Amino acid sequence: MSQTDISSQMLKGILQGCLLILINQRPYYGYAISQELSKYGFADIPKGTIYPLLTSMEKKGLILGKIEPSKEGPQRKYYYITDTGKQARKVFLTKWNILSLSVNDLINERRSDL
Repeated sequence: MSQTDISSQMLKGILQGCLLILINQRPYYGYAISQELSKYGFADIPKGTIYPLLTSMEKKGLILGKIEPSKEGPQRKYYYITDTGKQARKVFLTKWNILSLSVNDLINERRSDL
């Protein structure tokens, strides 16, 4: 597996967690998710990554998509977090906290090497 593949796989896991965090706050439609992610430094994430991930998350029962009318134009598919998704969000947050603390500890101990 190349470094690009590893980075891509890591990003997908992180993105899924980020989407669960966003959708837990309120329902979002695909383009609004992309805009919101851009605010947090994920501007380079292609739409071709987000939509398949949403579909996958829906198949896993983490989110539920509903077609609803929009005040701004055509109907949109809004995504709602499910109870399973809320549990997955909690697991992601716990694992992320542990991982980020560990990586930061390692970086801080090795700072002279950088």
